[in-house]
Amino acid sequence: MPTEIPLVAYLALGERPHLVAHQCRDCAARFFDRRNACASCGAQAGFDDVELPTEGVLRTFTIVSVAAPGVRVPYVAGVVDLGGTSVRANLVNVTPEPDRLRSGMAVRLATFSLGEDRDGVTAIGFGFEPADGGEENS
Repeated sequence: MPTEIPLVAYLALGERPHLVAHQCRDCAARFFDRRNACASCGAQAGFDDVELPTEGVLRTFTIVSVAAPGVRVPYVAGVVDLGGTSVRANLVNVTPEPDRLRSGMAVRLATFSLGEDRDGVTAIGFGFEPADGGEENS
């Protein structure tokens, strides 16, 4: 039994964690969820798994200040471009203040523990952090 499991199926753990997308064999559109047909071109030819880069560019973001009960705020929700594939995720290891963030900033994949169950299995989540090392280099 693994001691770490990814929170989502498209997060590959191991020595070099990364995201894996399903790419349409006809039009090369990429998706993270299971599909029977491509939502972009309608093809049913199938999909191939492709490993995404671990570094990308923050395209847009918002600072969330109101959330469901039990969710700590503020936090940063963003859209990251990983080599042409858009990924929605939270930014981590950054102060959620407008002067600490900018569209176009370089980010990299970061993984973190979401907790451990009674059997000792740790759930691993992901987000993106500033590629320059974050707060200490701001």
